[in-house]
Amino acid sequence: MSLGPIMLDLEGLALTSEESELLRHPLVGGVILFTRNYASLAQLTELVKAIHAVRTPHLLVAVDHEGGRVQRFREGFTRLPAARRIGVLYDTNHSKAKDIAYQTGWLMASELRSVGIDFSFAPVVDIDYEQCSVIGDRAFHHNPETVYELAYAYIHGMRDAGMAAVAKHFPGHGAVREDSHIAIPVDERDFDTIYHQDILPYRKLIHNNLAAIMPAHVIYPRVDHQPAGFSRRWLRDILRRQLNFPGVIFSDDLSMQGASVAGERFHQRAHAALGAGCDMVLVCNNRAGALDILENLQTEDDPVSHARLARLHGRHEVTRTALNASRKWHLAVEQIQKYLDDPSLELKLT
Repeated sequence: MSLGPIMLDLEGLALTSEESELLRHPLVGGVILFTRNYASLAQLTELVKAIHAVRTPHLLVAVDHEGGRVQRFREGFTRLPAARRIGVLYDTNHSKAKDIAYQTGWLMASELRSVGIDFSFAPVVDIDYEQCSVIGDRAFHHNPETVYELAYAYIHGMRDAGMAAVAKHFPGHGAVREDSHIAIPVDERDFDTIYHQDILPYRKLIHNNLAAIMPAHVIYPRVDHQPAGFSRRWLRDILRRQLNFPGVIFSDDLSMQGASVAGERFHQRAHAALGAGCDMVLVCNNRAGALDILENLQTEDDPVSHARLARLHGRHEVTRTALNASRKWHLAVEQIQKYLDDPSLELKLT
């Protein structure tokens, strides 16, 4: 059975019989985990094994685990720095900052791979305009070239650990004040400004084999009146054709307020996102919405999309015991902890 275009969430620490049945639905292709799904390393490992055992090829298992305030699993996992903290270090020492970005990406990915998780929705490559609170310290820097350099190092670390990267939020969420979880942000800038600033990291990362991208639930009315994640102009014309992106396009969560313009019903939102060019759509924290999609979405199989998604399966199998015994893991933890504890890198957030 091929991977379907829908990514769902789970209610608790173990699969219920109802959830196992849902995951066998042909439209399902993945599961996203949250803090509520984690109690211990052993429990999480068993949960991921159970998800992977439902189907062949196994469903993709993902999580938002960037570092800083967006790190779903804490106890038993290394505390990771916020992206902006690495950017502060970059201002005084380029090479050390890029090394810390690499170590952060590698450590994040290695620890998740050791419990079987395929990938994390990371890194954020939005530009830090000091405008958007929901992005805030999740952005590396205000300079697009610096964002690219640090994101490239972070992604290099992820790849070395056997994990694909998902850059977000295309074409850029940093220049709006509103949070698309609870509002419908509008970015009034023209395309040339966005292209030469916010899209610059994407252009360069695409040339370096970026695996996946997540578009923003933001409207850019001088380009299109649909949010980027529902816009054929942004996804098919600009991202696919102009930027020649061959990887996976994920929607952001269809439960967010920023997605509401695509339809009142969830299957309408899913249809709009897939029709615009997304390969897989996320529906989180709304089981009724997920069921609406599974019961009502009409879509055709896309072999190209199936092939893209299959490339996101994690590589480099490693146990947590073997990882924790490795010298590379110990050195990475020590180095990251050193910079987390450095008072000169304290963030001055607006």
